[in-house]
Amino acid sequence: MLLLEGRLELLRSELNGARAAQWRRLYEQCDWYRRQSPPTEHPEASITYFGPAAANLALAYRLTGQRGYLEEAWRWISTCVAFPHWGRAHMPDHDLDAGWLLHGLSLAYSWLGEDLEPERREILRAKLELQGERLHSYAVETTGSWWSSAYWQNHNWICWTGIATAGYALGRSEWTKAARANLETVLGMLPEDGSDSEGVVYWRYGVPWLAIHTDLVQQQEGADLWSTGGFLRNTTHWRLHQSAPGFEENIDHGDCHDRRSGHSVALYYRLASAYQDGTAQWLGDLVAERHFWREAYESGVRPGVMPEAFLELLWYDPEVVPVAADREPLTTYFPDLGQITARTGWDSAATCVSFKAAPGGGHRAWEEGHRLKAAGGWDAMSAGHHHPDAGAFVLHSHGAFLAVDEGYSNQKRAGHHNLILVDGQGWADEGRYHVYEGIPHERRASVRDVLVEGGFAHATSESAAMFSERLGVRTLDRTLVVTPRGRVVILDELEADSPREWAYLLHTDWPTTQLDPDGWRLESGPGSTRLTRLLPTDAAAAQERTEVEANPTSSTPSLKVSKTMHTLRLTTTRSRTATFLTVLDSTGSLDPQPGPAVLLPSDQGHAVSVGEGAESELVLLAPSTGVIETERVRADAAAVLLSGTHIAAVRARSIEFDGSNRLRADQPFTGLLSI
Repeated sequence: MLLLEGRLELLRSELNGARAAQWRRLYEQCDWYRRQSPPTEHPEASITYFGPAAANLALAYRLTGQRGYLEEAWRWISTCVAFPHWGRAHMPDHDLDAGWLLHGLSLAYSWLGEDLEPERREILRAKLELQGERLHSYAVETTGSWWSSAYWQNHNWICWTGIATAGYALGRSEWTKAARANLETVLGMLPEDGSDSEGVVYWRYGVPWLAIHTDLVQQQEGADLWSTGGFLRNTTHWRLHQSAPGFEENIDHGDCHDRRSGHSVALYYRLASAYQDGTAQWLGDLVAERHFWREAYESGVRPGVMPEAFLELLWYDPEVVPVAADREPLTTYFPDLGQITARTGWDSAATCVSFKAAPGGGHRAWEEGHRLKAAGGWDAMSAGHHHPDAGAFVLHSHGAFLAVDEGYSNQKRAGHHNLILVDGQGWADEGRYHVYEGIPHERRASVRDVLVEGGFAHATSESAAMFSERLGVRTLDRTLVVTPRGRVVILDELEADSPREWAYLLHTDWPTTQLDPDGWRLESGPGSTRLTRLLPTDAAAAQERTEVEANPTSSTPSLKVSKTMHTLRLTTTRSRTATFLTVLDSTGSLDPQPGPAVLLPSDQGHAVSVGEGAESELVLLAPSTGVIETERVRADAAAVLLSGTHIAAVRARSIEFDGSNRLRADQPFTGLLSI
């Protein structure tokens, strides 16, 4: 039986043992189905939930033998089997609804086995044959376009897994071979660092299907694809670092319905089992014990965490020893997505920053997608969930989001992110769902000079290529530094062929409060940040509202999500070059508020002092010239960072501090310096 080989007796034996919590969630979910009335006519909205309903009820029957579960399973199965098509509003029979239902109903067909009456079994088999043929034929006919070959997209993973599950259940080897070939390509194409350009919410929605398919191949064919590529092995690490402090919410780069739609307990447990990953086990336990019900009822992702009960039960391995996240580094870098994350700790009051810049879909998808396009005209790189956000950042501190992202939008714009606009304009070809579609290979963003060590984080994003050529933008570089105490220093160096108006945007959930001509307070519940504008001193400040609206799923046209952001805009006079230098210093909203950062005198580079006394930190930046000259420091370096007794350097050949040589290097050095 699919996904049950060798597991039935073990699962039954642990009814009141190591898997008691997973058993309980399966029972609760099946009882919930018993109390529902599934629609007898295909609704306009998505029907993906029928798939896990059939699987949960069928598994409960197989494990307990209780006839009520079989009858309830048939009530749900017979309802959706009667629908002439799977999916109504968008691509009937050829997209997500069909993939979800093929998977869940094929599992039910296998698990119920001969206990399902012959007439019922034949009805179900015929429907699976019909829908499987429809979806497989569509995949073959559309090779090179849309989800059939969109290797970095959740539609590909879900639909091919549905085809594979039906193929194994029905003995259709042509389906399973095609699906496995796609899976092997996907696992080889995904970034080894485990990052996902679609964002945490679509990671949570899509990646479980890669685990399901990999598990199926292992059981049905004896082939271990868990070691193919590095994505599945490393993706827990990426997900962990995209958690807001406290782990209940998530950093919402990319298309994110909300900040609570990021957890799949079942997936955490399967990754823990596959790789003996104690951190994945710990994260699964944490969500199951502390955050499960809030995730279940507040998440915008459907069907959601509760219908995954059957997978959670099957995938939980009690032998994996949990390892708490506090052993993880506080700063890290994911090169494919050009993403740097830094935090002061893993507790809920910590400060966390996530900063990113990469081509559409990430470097691997961008390069491979363009290669496939050039070689055979394939449209494989579907990056519609990746935003125009190169150089953008999100800040969470003391339990609150303070500098925020837009979340989800259909008409994606750079102006929805904490970025720079040029003459009030964002990126070329923006204002559409897929801002990267059809643009030339050379129009891509990147990061350089990355440091993630000893509590320091530093990177410089380059995004001038993303603007229309008629604007003549030559340089749009943003250097972002996070110190060990969680201060954020941002330097924007801007240049165009002719004078332009440069606008610095900072989005918040709540309106900001102006403290003085160069200072503002960002507040949200328990958290607060002081924004100090050091340069330019003559930039005009204005506050406005930014409205964003989206339909997250074409299968449910009536579903709308909207968000209002409060935007602080700092705008220069028209000039060919401009420099913004800003500092964010966070505290609890009831704590003593920090004073303004100070711009120190310097002959070369920029010198910023933040804090006082033992808590003071010094940030020296020269990302373009590589020359720093202040009263105390002379350096051939892109950056010199000081916090307490710790010093970090970026692209440094020499550093002299208070007349004493701290570094002499033949090759540029990036890292920590000994005192």
